[in-house]
Amino acid sequence: MTLRFSSRIRAFLWHLSISGLIGLTALVLVFFVWYPAPLQKAVGVTEIFLIVLAVDVILGPCLTLAVARPGKKRHLLIMDLSIIIACQIAALVYGLSTVAQGRPSWIVLNTDRADLVRTFEVDTRHLDKAQPEYRKVPWGQPQWVFATLPEDAPLEEKNNVLIESATGGPDLYHRPEYYAPVSVPEATAMLRQKAQPLEKLAEFNPPEMVATVLAETPQADAWLPLMCNVQAMTVLVNKKEGRILKIVDLNPWL
Repeated sequence: MTLRFSSRIRAFLWHLSISGLIGLTALVLVFFVWYPAPLQKAVGVTEIFLIVLAVDVILGPCLTLAVARPGKKRHLLIMDLSIIIACQIAALVYGLSTVAQGRPSWIVLNTDRADLVRTFEVDTRHLDKAQPEYRKVPWGQPQWVFATLPEDAPLEEKNNVLIESATGGPDLYHRPEYYAPVSVPEATAMLRQKAQPLEKLAEFNPPEMVATVLAETPQADAWLPLMCNVQAMTVLVNKKEGRILKIVDLNPWL
């Protein structure tokens, strides 16, 4: 039994439709759950993921169009399509797993700023000492936490954290054993003491851009820098209430 030309086009369109639907699902997962705006820009995942997605979604159906030529035996066609689909699934799983490992898991308030911690950066050596809710990285959107060394921590423990941080090891914000909710009094006090005036943002960004962003968040009365691996962002806060409001795409320094 042979394959007609019309069936070839139909196979291509079906494969393209299914690949597009799967690709759209993956896109929503990455850009609306794991990397909500503007974090995809802060981490630099957009270009890499879109290339992987485009190759996976387009290449598979194109290969189907190439192998599903008229006159080909059905059992050979099934074998070729099975190989193409298997390779397509493997490529998508590999791409998604790589993106998942680099996703923001925690956004950590500490000292006078916030730090974005990606999944593979989390220090897992002392998870048994962490509060239960911080022993596993979230699979949804990144979660806000507060990190500080307890005042009653042994001097040796404090020194170890400082030494490891200074020598390129995990810093305080990488260590879930020091995480606490952002609602604790220490976090609120930090926001009120360290948050900077909104007027300062105009020194690092076009004033009209600052005005547009702030108009969307009228409750904001101060801000903190957010450290990320590709591009730093700004966290808008309500200093009076000691409350985090929103991450925005504004430079926190020149």
